[in-house]
Amino acid sequence: MSTTVLAATAAGGSQPHMPMSRGRVISVLSPKGGVGKTTVATNLAVGLAREEPGSTVLVDLDVQFGDVASALNLTPQHSLADTVQGSAGCDTMVLKTFLTQHETGLHVICGVDSPAAADGVTADDVSRLLSTLAAEFRYVVVDTAPGLLEHTLAALDETTDPLFVTTMDVPGVRGLRKELQTLDDLGMFVGSRYIALNLAGQRSGMSVADVEATIGTGVDLQLPRSKATPVSVNLGIPLLQSGVRDPMTKKLRALVDHYTGRRDRRLRGRHIGVRR
Repeated sequence: MSTTVLAATAAGGSQPHMPMSRGRVISVLSPKGGVGKTTVATNLAVGLAREEPGSTVLVDLDVQFGDVASALNLTPQHSLADTVQGSAGCDTMVLKTFLTQHETGLHVICGVDSPAAADGVTADDVSRLLSTLAAEFRYVVVDTAPGLLEHTLAALDETTDPLFVTTMDVPGVRGLRKELQTLDDLGMFVGSRYIALNLAGQRSGMSVADVEATIGTGVDLQLPRSKATPVSVNLGIPLLQSGVRDPMTKKLRALVDHYTGRRDRRLRGRHIGVRR
């Protein structure tokens, strides 16, 4: 995000207009690493892709240290850097040939092999890439780097749905408060933020009420501690791909339903049934 755009956003209190024909850009954000952001992003993307194969692309925007490829057990031929360079950066048909295919029907843009390989990826490249993808896919899921660095700010310019992930610990919760406050100051995503609390439980010495009081808003989804999650991560098979019966799997399905509207349709169906 350029300084000019930041200033305009702060002054006007709104985001740039986005055409209705665009797909949804869901950026998964966190103030610090180690909160399970990539696990949430990959499961969300897999879940959306399984609902409608071919509808979803996942972008690894942790430019220097992204590990989406590992989380999905992929060996990509092309990386993020390839998709913004040469003809792929200006030709949609060429760009599509640079996407890695996952067995669930998900399209993926994986991270670079080394931090040095990311030097050529600019914020403008990110904005152009996400805008192009949003014109081609119903869902663009973006796994960002921790914090609000240049590439993440560029992604926020294209984002329609910000998804914040934190854990029940003081550094994570305080970091999220600062991140939300920064967006408040810019007038961004007011009323459209979705907060997921990972590793929720009583072991941390904090309660959900403590978290909500600190960040100044409600928690939308609690993701429980799960023995299945680290196994899934180590195997590179997301829970929503394997379908392992686990409380975490159920919660991740609820997250997918939030974006597809499936839960709302079920509830409307029940209400119609009652009226009948």
